[in-house]
Amino acid sequence: MKAPPIDVSPVPSPCVDVCRIDAVSGWCEGCYRTLDEIAAWSRLDDVAKRAVWLQLEQRCAARAEPAR
Repeated sequence: MKAPPIDVSPVPSPCVDVCRIDAVSGWCEGCYRTLDEIAAWSRLDDVAKRAVWLQLEQRCAARAEPAR
Protein backbone atom coordinates (compact mmCIF):
# COMPACT_ATOMS: atom_id res chain seq x y z
CA MET A 1 0.00 0.00 0.00
CA LYS A 2 1.50 3.29 -1.08
CA ALA A 3 0.28 6.80 -0.30
CA PRO A 4 -0.79 8.96 -3.24
CA PRO A 5 1.63 11.66 -4.43
CA ILE A 6 1.52 14.91 -2.45
CA ASP A 7 0.07 16.88 -5.36
CA VAL A 8 -2.94 14.59 -5.93
CA SER A 9 -6.18 16.28 -4.98
CA PRO A 10 -8.62 15.13 -3.97
CA VAL A 11 -6.80 12.45 -2.00
CA PRO A 12 -8.23 9.06 -3.02
CA SER A 13 -9.81 6.71 -0.54
CA PRO A 14 -7.64 3.72 0.42
CA CYS A 15 -10.72 1.46 0.34
CA VAL A 16 -10.22 -1.72 -1.71
CA ASP A 17 -13.72 -3.16 -1.05
CA VAL A 18 -12.47 -5.75 1.45
CA CYS A 19 -14.39 -4.49 4.44
CA ARG A 20 -13.67 -6.71 7.45
CA ILE A 21 -12.36 -5.42 10.77
CA ASP A 22 -9.66 -7.53 12.40
CA ALA A 23 -10.72 -8.18 16.00
CA VAL A 24 -7.15 -8.03 17.33
CA SER A 25 -5.78 -4.94 15.56
CA GLY A 26 -9.05 -3.07 14.96
CA TRP A 27 -7.91 -2.40 11.38
CA CYS A 28 -9.83 -3.13 8.22
CA GLU A 29 -8.27 -6.18 6.57
CA GLY A 30 -8.44 -4.46 3.17
CA CYS A 31 -7.29 -0.88 3.76
CA TYR A 32 -5.86 -0.99 7.31
CA ARG A 33 -8.01 1.90 8.54
CA THR A 34 -9.78 1.90 11.88
CA LEU A 35 -13.55 2.25 12.08
CA ASP A 36 -13.08 5.85 13.26
CA GLU A 37 -10.85 6.65 10.26
CA ILE A 38 -13.35 5.05 7.87
CA ALA A 39 -16.26 6.97 9.38
CA ALA A 40 -14.38 10.29 9.33
CA TRP A 41 -12.85 9.97 5.84
CA SER A 42 -15.43 12.07 3.98
CA ARG A 43 -15.03 14.92 6.49
CA LEU A 44 -11.22 14.98 6.58
CA ASP A 45 -9.28 17.60 4.65
CA ASP A 46 -6.51 16.55 2.27
CA VAL A 47 -3.77 17.08 4.88
CA ALA A 48 -5.53 14.78 7.35
CA LYS A 49 -6.19 12.20 4.62
CA ARG A 50 -2.50 12.14 3.72
CA ALA A 51 -1.66 11.66 7.40
CA VAL A 52 -3.97 8.64 7.47
CA TRP A 53 -2.30 7.29 4.33
CA LEU A 54 1.11 7.51 6.03
CA GLN A 55 -0.24 5.54 9.01
CA LEU A 56 -1.66 2.95 6.63
CA GLU A 57 1.75 2.42 5.03
CA GLN A 58 3.24 1.84 8.49
CA ARG A 59 0.46 -0.57 9.46
CA CYS A 60 0.82 -2.49 6.23
CA ALA A 61 4.57 -2.80 6.78
CA ALA A 62 4.06 -3.88 10.40
CA ARG A 63 1.59 -6.51 9.31
CA ALA A 64 4.13 -7.89 6.85
CA GLU A 65 6.85 -8.28 9.51
CA PRO A 66 7.20 -11.79 10.94
CA ALA A 67 5.79 -12.32 14.42
CA ARG A 68 8.37 -12.44 17.21
